[in-house]
Amino acid sequence: MKRFIFIILPSFLLAQKLKAQLVTAEDRTLIEAFGKDFLWGTSCSAYQIEGAWNEGGKSESVWDVFAQRRGKIYQNENANTAVDFYHRYKEDIRLHKELNFKVFRFSIAWTRILPNGTGQVNQEGIDFYHKVIDECIAQGVEPWITLYHWDIPQVLEDKGGWTNRAVVEWFTEYTRVLAREYGSKVKNWMVFNEPAAFTSLGYLVGYHAPGKRGISKFMRAAHHTCLAMAESGRTIREEVPNARIGTNFSCSYVESFEGLKKHDKAARRMDAMLNRMFIEPSLGMGYPTADFPGLKRIEKYMLPGDAEKLKFHFDFIGLQNYFRVVVKRSIIPLVWGNQVKAEKRGVPVNEMGFEIYPEGIYQVLKQFDAYAGVDHLIITENGVCVEDNVEEGKVHDIARIDFFRAYLAQVLRAKNEGVPVEGYFVWSLTDNFEWSEGYRPRFGLIHVDYTTQKRTIKDSGYWFQELLQK
Repeated sequence: MKRFIFIILPSFLLAQKLKAQLVTAEDRTLIEAFGKDFLWGTSCSAYQIEGAWNEGGKSESVWDVFAQRRGKIYQNENANTAVDFYHRYKEDIRLHKELNFKVFRFSIAWTRILPNGTGQVNQEGIDFYHKVIDECIAQGVEPWITLYHWDIPQVLEDKGGWTNRAVVEWFTEYTRVLAREYGSKVKNWMVFNEPAAFTSLGYLVGYHAPGKRGISKFMRAAHHTCLAMAESGRTIREEVPNARIGTNFSCSYVESFEGLKKHDKAARRMDAMLNRMFIEPSLGMGYPTADFPGLKRIEKYMLPGDAEKLKFHFDFIGLQNYFRVVVKRSIIPLVWGNQVKAEKRGVPVNEMGFEIYPEGIYQVLKQFDAYAGVDHLIITENGVCVEDNVEEGKVHDIARIDFFRAYLAQVLRAKNEGVPVEGYFVWSLTDNFEWSEGYRPRFGLIHVDYTTQKRTIKDSGYWFQELLQK
């Protein structure tokens, strides 16, 4: 027995020493400066992690269908299994707790709750999310629900999806079911994840599900999304009076290429589309047509009273930032501008080729703080995909740690200047299916072997674990 201890103890102490070396005194000062009430969490989405695509009474979503179309996903991959959260949720929530995060933000699959999009409720789906919520609570982790993360039921897409104005009623019905089921357990609710992304990528350029293209499709989808966002908020307020209700916007700091004035109008149009188009109607400001005249086309899809229906005061706004956007004027319709790729500008990039620009998160925090009526901000997604390699059971992702150091310093800079930023959620807890990019980009604090589903905490996960411990 003594010999056994002699062999094991040095390796254990070495592991502890290596973990401790990840955290510097400056890191501790940085995290402590956010204060004890600051929220630390991780984010994920149903389609990207759950798998079990045809289990538990679930129907097909647009992504289940889109991913089966050859050439739409890197190496024709799909999320039929993903990281198998459906069967491994207890393990993953336990790991989340082990890393000392307090908030677990996840989305609910519409297709598990209402397989036909409307009508008959699927009890197996209802029960699954009750189990996820209950496991969070049992582990001392606060569950935050996102109602919609891009996976509308295919049966509704067959009727036009977000281009059909009836989607407002469909989504409101879905919202009411969730609010009544989980309202006694869940306090924090988020309506949409990145409406600018799923409407433009799905209905304007066709790069994401459902793969449709056209300016008119985009305009209809965008307006109906804004209407549904506000009506969903009102529904939650009615059903869960003490709820904190938010919604999450993708946002990128936008600049003119090389600071040249000839690109300024294109940059303003891009900013209006990426950052302003979906929040300003809810604030009672209408669509930003002054800087983006092309948006006037949306008015043909507005009915009398819509301007008032678009308004809803959210308790908080979630911001999701990954990269800066540099724009030059071009002949591309609608925006009449084009993003200048990071590789052409010789700047640092992640594994997907997007620029790593820490100051961008500071700039978008300042931009959204400038709105009257925006009183509480949370970074609901931020993270980076870098090359990860498992070596002797470990993943030494120092580049990811450096990313968090730089971005968190900019979040703190904004907070110190009075921006009401109250939390930071990492994307993501585990590696997962990254939409059209498949499994190649890895964002997780926990590495997943997609063949065996083995979880391995990366150094970045241990970094947070050390810094967030009481």
